[in-house]
Amino acid sequence: MGLKDKSVKENEPHETHSFVWCLSDKRPTSFTCNKAGTIEDSLKRSAEFKKLAQKNINKELVIVRDGRAISSHFPCSVIKDDRLTVKYITASDKLKQSNENCAPAIPRRKHPSDQLVLFHVLTNGGENVVRIMRNKQLKKLCDEITVCAYKGEKVKHALKRDGRVLNGIFTKNCALFERGTDIKTEMLNLVDDLDGKTVKIKMINKSPPPETPPESLDDAYEMQSESQRSDSYENQGPPQQSTTESVNDITAKEKPKKIGNITPEEIPDSEKVKCYLSSQVKDLVQRMETPVSQLSTLQNLFHVEYGKNAQTCREVKTMKKLMNLCDSVCQVRINGRPGGSGFLLFDKFVLTNGHVVKNIINESTGQLNEQVTVHFSYESVNQVESGAEVTEVAGFEYGSDASGHKYDWALLSLGAGQELPGHLLKHFGFLPKSGGICIIGHPDGSVKKIDPCLIIPTDNRNEVVGKHYLENPDGVLVEHQGHVQLVTQPFFEHVAQSVQCTGQVLTYESCFYFGSSGSPVFDEHCNVVAMHTGGYKYNNTRGEMHSVIEYGFPLSFILEHIIVQLVERGRFDVLKEYLTCINAQHQHIMTNVKKLVESRNNTAFKNAVNNSVHTEDEHLKMFFEIFSLKVEPVLMDTDSDADNC
Repeated sequence: MGLKDKSVKENEPHETHSFVWCLSDKRPTSFTCNKAGTIEDSLKRSAEFKKLAQKNINKELVIVRDGRAISSHFPCSVIKDDRLTVKYITASDKLKQSNENCAPAIPRRKHPSDQLVLFHVLTNGGENVVRIMRNKQLKKLCDEITVCAYKGEKVKHALKRDGRVLNGIFTKNCALFERGTDIKTEMLNLVDDLDGKTVKIKMINKSPPPETPPESLDDAYEMQSESQRSDSYENQGPPQQSTTESVNDITAKEKPKKIGNITPEEIPDSEKVKCYLSSQVKDLVQRMETPVSQLSTLQNLFHVEYGKNAQTCREVKTMKKLMNLCDSVCQVRINGRPGGSGFLLFDKFVLTNGHVVKNIINESTGQLNEQVTVHFSYESVNQVESGAEVTEVAGFEYGSDASGHKYDWALLSLGAGQELPGHLLKHFGFLPKSGGICIIGHPDGSVKKIDPCLIIPTDNRNEVVGKHYLENPDGVLVEHQGHVQLVTQPFFEHVAQSVQCTGQVLTYESCFYFGSSGSPVFDEHCNVVAMHTGGYKYNNTRGEMHSVIEYGFPLSFILEHIIVQLVERGRFDVLKEYLTCINAQHQHIMTNVKKLVESRNNTAFKNAVNNSVHTEDEHLKMFFEIFSLKVEPVLMDTDSDADNC
């Protein structure tokens, strides 16, 4: 990924050392090295590795040492009696472009091996840092990366030379914070004191990072090279060809005239810097002229954010309960690829969103056109699990009815004889009006994760939309009819109108995006109250993906529609299994189903009940009796404090 350090001369003899490498869980291979170079150079001397590299020529090499990803340009002399795991991941398009057009490596003085500094960086950024790894797959594979630096080298230069972090962290005022002590190390500080430490990258503020004049010729060329690499990575147009040259190349060409003992040099991107500073001065003057009374909005924003952090905290006993319940959450895969999330609702039936399978289902027969499996134990990247096969779709509803209400659910039936976890129907609860919730699922097709967040009440939805509008004054990128357009006001106006018209959904702000559809949403009492369904996504002008607000359909509404559809289609075999798993809120659900049937004058449901009253199953008998009674339905109390965990 990164740039190969020219201080490592290939074929130069050095002290013999050995290590063991293997591909994931394959048989390990021992290797002894006696030539200087990178760890990738050493591996390439292995015939087995050469074949492996040829098969994965368009993928990115990841080498894992002690659970941390090391760069392929690591000096091989550092690897002594270690066990390395070799993996290949999909290379991001931007990373491919960066590697193909990056500047040549920065010339460096040769350092002895005892002058190396190794420190570890968490792949998950700190507060206000959404993403720090150039390749998203690397974050999913390892929690930490190891960076190899030189004593006397600046942190910023070491990270840039490593090549695995996004250039965006160098355009904002970011710093390293040591895990455990939270001691801050600035980007312009030396790496000498970081040896063996684990740090997290956090953004201090969004202002440009402080800069200092280059202290040496090496620093000057490094700054120039970094500027050109940043342009080739972040520009959307054709990649810029690198113009960085070695010291010898520059010496051979015409040198700028000296003034005294000083050789003048053009500041890299001077025109760009000039324009930026001019805009900053103008913005500063405008802010200084702003009346003090308008600061109250900013003060209120900070107050709300502090309150949010406090409310999302969970008691240990609550988290322990959720950890037990998360065994029932699964990843839905279509032909082996992540398609969404789901959870075991009752017996052998998994609930997920209808849009997860809408393109591969025959609605009239309930049969699937592709292979679908669910995986309850996908909690580690290296975990291999065959999964439980889905045999049919027992119930399905996707779209809107005449009144504009939206429905998006699918009930998947699993094959018989499969070992399954406990079901979540017995932990069903009605929607709370406010407070904290937890979502458990597989965002971005990754391992099982949990996201504690807060309910956004109906009255506060427009406020959240307005916050995103103010945070994107330059506009947002939204895909419309296959084209990406730069819009601002129309998009947020549409979102505001949409979230206000869908009053029956639960709204919140979550980091669960693609791949998490179908995840169960738990309230503060560990009751399943909703199913995570979607959000209103956009990309800011920097290309970073965000979502204005996310929503989930109440599980109570879904259960009511499942029951009605099972009766209408005569699937009393499935209904019987549902009735054997009744919960504390069963009577309320039955009352609501009866009200729903009566309000719509659902003759198909009534005829199906009347034609099936003769049954020997006790659960079905009780069900039919409920819908044979002519008693007025009682009002439902939706504020249940029962703890069903």
